[in-house]
Amino acid sequence: MSTAPPPTGPGPHRPPDFAEVQASREFGELRRSYRSFAFPLTVAFILWYLLYVLLSSYAGGFMGIKVFGNVNVAFVLGLAQFVTTFLIAWWYARHAAAKLDPRAQAIKSRVESDA
Repeated sequence: MSTAPPPTGPGPHRPPDFAEVQASREFGELRRSYRSFAFPLTVAFILWYLLYVLLSSYAGGFMGIKVFGNVNVAFVLGLAQFVTTFLIAWWYARHAAAKLDPRAQAIKSRVESDA
């Protein structure tokens, strides 16, 4: 016995043409908006992380400088890695809510109305 719900619309369901959706101008704008945000931030964060690793490996004197008390430059930069991660995630969530989600919803609505 099948547990799938019965079809609700009149006539057969036509699946969306995903190749057509992908080739559309709106989808291209959505992809461009995502890439123009995600790729530069990803590269910047990787470079920032590699700088931290290289400084930790080759600049022990600099990383050992006391900032205050027993807190040194290495500890401050290590904490900055976490802060940077959370800031990027927050910034991406705002970007997605403002720019990506409305465009994706418009594409989804169009595809679902055509189906």
